[in-house]
Amino acid sequence: MSVSIIVAFITGVLGPILLLFIKNKLEKKAEKPDMVLETLKVSELVMTKLDHIKEEYKGDRVWVAQFHNGGNFYPTGKSMAKFSIIYESVAPSVSSIQGNFHNIPVNLFSRSINQLLENDIIEIPDFKDETVATFGLKYIAEDTGCKSGYLFAIKTIDDKFIGTLGLDYTKRKTKLDMESINHLQQHSASIGGVLMTHLQQ
Repeated sequence: MSVSIIVAFITGVLGPILLLFIKNKLEKKAEKPDMVLETLKVSELVMTKLDHIKEEYKGDRVWVAQFHNGGNFYPTGKSMAKFSIIYESVAPSVSSIQGNFHNIPVNLFSRSINQLLENDIIEIPDFKDETVATFGLKYIAEDTGCKSGYLFAIKTIDDKFIGTLGLDYTKRKTKLDMESINHLQQHSASIGGVLMTHLQQ
């Protein structure tokens, strides 16, 4: 048998079979992304963004809470809406609040969550100022040592409310200007894009 016949056989018969085998392997990998790897990538992107916000606005604590289901009501079996702080970046000597906000029923914060749903933002430059609406968050601020707080709704591109970006000041009262508020809303939208990309995979 000549070399040219062997080469023709390999490229003509085995080549397409080998290509199909490789294509199938690649498609199977593409269909099922590694959940842990994807979660770590998203976490790194979000944490980088939170660290950037903390540095840029000289914040003491920056966090992201996400809505999720968490158990069922008895006896209807209807799913409960809850939220948890999933990501958090804190400055040195500032206490973390992430462990305190895990599986919290949405109805416990209905005033503040409704405000975010309808207006996308809560601005509280001074929690002790009685003329500033705190939407039921004043006692939380006292418990967590927060002097000023800014919360931004995280929404999907089709306007679904999926979470909250929070910026806390614990060392000093801080009033942000409108340019900063607008820029933080852009950060919130960007985080929403990252989270939705992850949730859709």
